[in-house]
Amino acid sequence: MTDNTALFERALAAIPGGVNSPVRAYGSVGGTPRFLVSAQGPYVTDAEGREYVDLVASWGPAILGHAHPDVVEAVTDAAARGLSFGASTPAETELAELIEERVAPVERVRLVSTGTEATMTAIRLARGFTGRDLLIKFAGHYHGHSDGLLAAAGSGVATFALPGSAGVPAPIAALTLVLPYNDLDAVRAAFAEHGDRIAGIIVESAAANMGVVAPDAGFNAALAEIAHANGSLLIVDEVLTGFRVSSAGYWGLDRSYTPDLFTFGKVIGGGLPVAALGGRADVMEHLAPLGPVYQAGTLSGNPVAVAAGLATLRGADDAVYAHLDRTAAAVSAEVSAALTAAGVAHAVQTAGNLFSFVFGESVAGGVRDYAGVLSQESWRYPPFFHAMQDAGVNLPPSVFEAWFVTAAHDDAALARIIEALPIAAKAAASAVRPG
Repeated sequence: MTDNTALFERALAAIPGGVNSPVRAYGSVGGTPRFLVSAQGPYVTDAEGREYVDLVASWGPAILGHAHPDVVEAVTDAAARGLSFGASTPAETELAELIEERVAPVERVRLVSTGTEATMTAIRLARGFTGRDLLIKFAGHYHGHSDGLLAAAGSGVATFALPGSAGVPAPIAALTLVLPYNDLDAVRAAFAEHGDRIAGIIVESAAANMGVVAPDAGFNAALAEIAHANGSLLIVDEVLTGFRVSSAGYWGLDRSYTPDLFTFGKVIGGGLPVAALGGRADVMEHLAPLGPVYQAGTLSGNPVAVAAGLATLRGADDAVYAHLDRTAAAVSAEVSAALTAAGVAHAVQTAGNLFSFVFGESVAGGVRDYAGVLSQESWRYPPFFHAMQDAGVNLPPSVFEAWFVTAAHDDAALARIIEALPIAAKAAASAVRPG
């Protein structure tokens, strides 16, 4: 079966919604999802044999480009020695040491399999370490799909949250306070009301799951100061930004503060399922078997996945990050120029080499919180997306996602993107507001 439509119909009969992660269903843009069967360098190929310049990069891990020879060789060699042992391996320690070497506040690392597992464990650890129950998160920030993090904001800045998903008990959601991003007054108000019950604050180092929204200057440092003044911990979620925007993640771009815990994922697995939490030794050593906070996983530190992560991190040298920065700046500038030429009001949102776009006059100066993101003319994105896809460029299938370049995006790939932009920008310009 080599037709995308037929493949989706078959998937719908076997998998809820036809997908194993909701954004893949194209619910935000409409149309039939592309079923990808191979990838190389900056390109992906679908089941119909059509090649696309890829600006998703597996949501970040393909930082060196798809199927990089060094990563493939490392995975092949590791697989030949055994797929999984259910025991410790030397490579696990190597990956932990590499993370600790790059991110100075990280003194101990625990490997897990997914970003959701990493953030879930970090929160459990913060609660176990402090003996407190409440957690602060920010509207629009995504930290995986564990119950306590699928919380929607209440009616005020310091009120308890309500469930953001069916199946999440209200008492669990109520342990999370959801505050506006980049609003330190809201954070201070929450601590003034609930401070002795707050175990910690969790924040994306730079928001990248509602589109890209960078923290205000000094925001993350102020969070650390407020948390520590109140006996709470700061958890910085670098599952998406970690080792993607610099060799030390987004924290590496602003080392003015010291989080207590970090979570990592995506790039540290090079495309295979590896994630991690790490931080202060005294906090991390509350994890079993040393401490009372339990966490376990049969596939944690899987040798094949760890091999992919090590090869990816070792290949991501200064030249790679410089190339990513240049390429991201070039692509975002070309998209912006095309939209401007077509008369589409917009803003480019950046955080290091991650970028996205918001549409509309009301957001043309940029946005700094979730309310701003939601106020955009998001209906302009679907026609833009499909025009780019028709021209052979694979974009994130939602306006609320970051765009990713890789070290393999060369002049030829960039030329194909540029060639597609005028028609796509005109499609965005001619889009009609629904209803």
